[in-house]
Amino acid sequence: MPSDLASVYFVKEDGQPYAVNEAIEMKKGESRTLSLSLKGKRKNGEIVDLSKYNKTLKTNTKFITVEQNGTVTALQAGASTVYTEVKVNKDLTLTTPDIWILVKDPNEFLAEALIANTSLTHPRMKTEIGQPAVLQPGDDFPAVSVQANVKLDVSGSVIRNGQPVAVIPKAAVNKSETKNVKLPLKADQPGSYEIRLTLQREGLPPAYDVFYFTAMDSAVIPSGQSSIAYMGPDGKLVYVPDYKGNRVIDFSNAGYMGGGVQLPDVQARVTVEPGEGDATARIQQAIDQVSQMPVGPDGFRGAVLLKKGRYEIEGTLYIRTSGVVLRGEGQDEGGTLLFGSGNKPRNLIEIGSSKGPVIDNASMTDVMDLYVPSGARTFHVKNAGAYKVGDKVIVRRIGNARFITEIGMDYIYKRPGGTVSQWGPFNLDFDRVITGIEGNEITVDAPLANSIELRWGGGQLYKYNDDERIERVGVEKLRADSAFDPSVIDTAMDNGKTDPYYADEKHTERFVMMNSVKNAWVRDVTGYHLAYALVQMGRNAKWVTVQDSKVFDMVSIITGGRRYAYYIQGQQNLVQRTYAETARHGYVVDSRVQGPNVFLEGESRIDYNTSEPHHRWSVGGLFDNIKSPIMIRDRGWLGSGHGWAGANYVTWNTEGKLTSQQPPTAQNYAIGHVGEKVPGFLPDTDYDTRPRKDAYWELHGQHVTPVSLYKQQLKERLGEQALQNIAYRPVGGGSLDKLIPQQSSQGN
Repeated sequence: MPSDLASVYFVKEDGQPYAVNEAIEMKKGESRTLSLSLKGKRKNGEIVDLSKYNKTLKTNTKFITVEQNGTVTALQAGASTVYTEVKVNKDLTLTTPDIWILVKDPNEFLAEALIANTSLTHPRMKTEIGQPAVLQPGDDFPAVSVQANVKLDVSGSVIRNGQPVAVIPKAAVNKSETKNVKLPLKADQPGSYEIRLTLQREGLPPAYDVFYFTAMDSAVIPSGQSSIAYMGPDGKLVYVPDYKGNRVIDFSNAGYMGGGVQLPDVQARVTVEPGEGDATARIQQAIDQVSQMPVGPDGFRGAVLLKKGRYEIEGTLYIRTSGVVLRGEGQDEGGTLLFGSGNKPRNLIEIGSSKGPVIDNASMTDVMDLYVPSGARTFHVKNAGAYKVGDKVIVRRIGNARFITEIGMDYIYKRPGGTVSQWGPFNLDFDRVITGIEGNEITVDAPLANSIELRWGGGQLYKYNDDERIERVGVEKLRADSAFDPSVIDTAMDNGKTDPYYADEKHTERFVMMNSVKNAWVRDVTGYHLAYALVQMGRNAKWVTVQDSKVFDMVSIITGGRRYAYYIQGQQNLVQRTYAETARHGYVVDSRVQGPNVFLEGESRIDYNTSEPHHRWSVGGLFDNIKSPIMIRDRGWLGSGHGWAGANYVTWNTEGKLTSQQPPTAQNYAIGHVGEKVPGFLPDTDYDTRPRKDAYWELHGQHVTPVSLYKQQLKERLGEQALQNIAYRPVGGGSLDKLIPQQSSQGN
């Protein structure tokens, strides 16, 4: 083997190299022998024939097999690579560019387990995911057909504006037969229509499917409003879904107590005065003291009040018990300062344990809808008998290997000159509470932020308990700062700039880390010189509100995993009236986060990257009146294969630079954005030129009415008082901070 090889590659029968990422389509069951002669290029540019050297052909999946003579056999639908590795010496192994094998299966959706394939068509209506399905009043009804994978009876009803207007008579459909459903001739009246189908198999529970369309004249949409979420004559939003019912979801369940509930004022029970030296133990003792007090009628034990002054914190403060609040006397320079001293990377405050909800696997029942749209709160299950209103449940949305193929995430090109990790199957577990049961139909408290589709694995319902998750805790009226070594300087940045900056990382990382906690808050806090985040809401953080807070002058290297000012990993969380400077990602959501989550009325400046869902299919986020560069896109090979970062996101009346693209099977919505529309990272011009669709953009260049989507949705669900409840008001003070001498812990 030549010792000066620079690269290796396959050539075809005609001697020409395969193109980088060349794709070959095959059908399931097909075998094909590829010409895979191996050549190399030496550092001096000379081409050498390597066919005499032994090579082992490899593939990255089980979707195909590849024999050493180049015969490829397609086993199942999906994307796979064929490659070989050449060991030049003990320190250097070269890999050929990927040849992609794309396997199609024309019969893949005909399995009996998938029950049926249904379709809706109309010559003048869009039947695309993420595009409004609209007809003119008086138009012909759409045509609906059912292709049965198993013998079944189909029946149903037509609904307009929530009321039945026609019955679909029962009709038998034999296996492999396609039958048109008998429907009314005209959509005579304006309104929102649903075509509800029941698919009854012999001896099995029924399955369900629904199609949606809206009969409307575009003239009814008020000027300056979105055509898919506009104000109706009754002062409430009218939503226009796509043909499967996907719509702009209702985000109003985000926040403390499920949104619209005023953050409580909690009586101080223990006070701590500033003193010399490390105050970690003294403050922790006060927290523990309150943690042992009885819970009052309001659900709280009490607050620990940190009097004005400076508190050196060499360790971490822990709140591990429900009903405890940590309050200072102000976030300004004259208030209460928690100063993270020393050179240990850590969080200043941690709330809750690492133990999240425990699923009761024995309670599992299958979702029986062929398709549950994004934004839905109601769905059918196989057996609702074991469930009751008030149950805490997980609605599991399964994403199987075929779903990964559908969204192209087993087909991510390698980072140029590097590697990439293709996605595997994953589930989204939506944490919900049952609010209604009618027969086998379940209604939950908050909408599902991703569609559930039987062909991608379907859905399941489980009970759970979260006894280990604490609640009713808060952190408020505090200022945080961190020591750091100013001699540690770097120049490398995400944005390519090389200006020197403080890059020490041996110091405080986060001010507040929310772990397993619900109905909690952080308000009126300011942070300086943190490495990672002002507040991070972890995977098991639910119904958390962060508000009226600021973060400045973050200190860390300006690359991967740092400077996430307001960082959401949990569900139904609200960040409002906040500000960030010097962050990489001012407002950011992690991978596979199950929304809804909301960023409301915030601003970031001196940004080294963008606010965004960061990677791997986070769903159901809202950027509402956020002034920040925002990107919702296919991140391709960035990171280790971040791919489609967000689905079913909404940017509403945002300002700054914005990228928003549509992922397959879902949509993102950019409504009322003022600022530059920035093309996505992909496609590029010379490497990954495969097209990506734009998101649903509307009224770019002007803000829309209502001013805030979240506030309008909250008002409609809970009334005007809910808006007053989330408005700014002073925190603490007066009798709430009155000292209780016998419970006071004095400093030295």
